[in-house]
Amino acid sequence: MQNHTGSNNHKHYNHRYQFPVNEKNLLIVTLLNFIITVAEFAGGLISNSLALISDALHNLSDTFATFIAYMATLIGKKKADHKKTFGYKRIEILAALLNAVILIIICLYLFREAYARWNNPEPINSLIMLVVAMVGLLANLFSVAILRKDIGKSINVRAAYIHLIGDSLSSVLVIVAGVLIQVFEIYWIDPVITVLIGLYIIKEAFVILKEAIDILLLSTPGSININKIKKTVEELPGINNIHHLHVWNLTDHEIHLEAHVELSENLRLSDLKSIQKKIETLLKNDFHIDHLTLQFEFNPDHPMHLIASDE
Repeated sequence: MQNHTGSNNHKHYNHRYQFPVNEKNLLIVTLLNFIITVAEFAGGLISNSLALISDALHNLSDTFATFIAYMATLIGKKKADHKKTFGYKRIEILAALLNAVILIIICLYLFREAYARWNNPEPINSLIMLVVAMVGLLANLFSVAILRKDIGKSINVRAAYIHLIGDSLSSVLVIVAGVLIQVFEIYWIDPVITVLIGLYIIKEAFVILKEAIDILLLSTPGSININKIKKTVEELPGINNIHHLHVWNLTDHEIHLEAHVELSENLRLSDLKSIQKKIETLLKNDFHIDHLTLQFEFNPDHPMHLIASDE
């Protein structure tokens, strides 16, 4: 007859919010980008510059991105309740996903407009184009400086920051285009710059998109090797096997793990503390795992595959 003892134990190391995101900075950047958007859109219409209008649309996406980041940061601070037992932290991941999708859609629209402008070049008032682009660049650089210290704290803020970096780059390219148009009357440079800006933005957006989707699909974090976790834990004395292992990101900074741990002896619950502490310390120090849920067993009567779906 098989003996089976089960004990669920969990440990949570909460260090994500030791340095919280400054939501006031996000609000300042949102208002600043809205002003830039209005100025560049008006300047683009007056100067007939598609590149400047594309920069304005990108700035509009920046405005939405930073505002969404602002709202998501506020909502994400709400405490867990009976309906949302994990809290509201993943609202930031959804916001980052939405921002990335918006960027890609805007870029596809700009590609279409650039193709039309390539086939039918139009005169452009390069002086207005230059002045407005320079003002936009200065404002974007100021916004980048404001958000820079918060980019390591949230994927959502990082998505907004990438919006701003991309727009700063696009402003530089618009200035270059304005100079070329002013000096050499090379009007076809306008759609070319538009496409270059769009390609850069799409590349960065897909990085954010992939990371957000991986988190939402509960994928094993890229920094985690579950086979290495198994090998390391099973080297501890008193442990025969670790199985039914799941590791995922709750947010971009918070890693969770749950697993069944087979013991070599049929211990009482009160005797498990020492083994539990060793596993918790190992996983926290070596793998930076924040939240552990462990089920201890002896002679379990179920298959002991590393991944439960392998059964």
